[in-house]
Amino acid sequence: MTRRFWALAIAATLSCGAALAADKPNFTGNWKINNAKSDFGPMPQGPEKFERTVDHQGADVKVKTTQSMQGNERTTDVAYTIDGKEHDIQMGPATAKVTASWKDATLEVVAKREIQGNAITSTEVWSLSADGKLLTVDSTIAAPQGEFKLKFVLDKQ
Repeated sequence: MTRRFWALAIAATLSCGAALAADKPNFTGNWKINNAKSDFGPMPQGPEKFERTVDHQGADVKVKTTQSMQGNERTTDVAYTIDGKEHDIQMGPATAKVTASWKDATLEVVAKREIQGNAITSTEVWSLSADGKLLTVDSTIAAPQGEFKLKFVLDKQ
């Protein structure tokens, strides 16, 4: 009976772990901004273009973002490891200290960097709709001038 109990307990633990892993969304896809559903906070309007390609494999997330504002287009490539540890990542001309971690079924990415002598902290919270067709990125940016929030809603292409 003891052997059967332990076998059942181990099986229950393994299936519970599989269920927990299944609760984590996979953000892989090509995404395009939906300006009508997004909130750009203090900005008068959204970007002319905001497209994000995400390759999410386990704890590794690669993100390529192309955006255009007032005719100026730029593309950035970053890679995160979802492990709750701080990593140095090149973000444009600056190096950022980035921590990516799961908060229930959302991904939280916190980036700390210095721009022109000012400490800037941005926090992105990624969530995926139940049907997997909408990626919502709620951002909070804290700077010496204050804090503001943005909400980017992206449609899967």
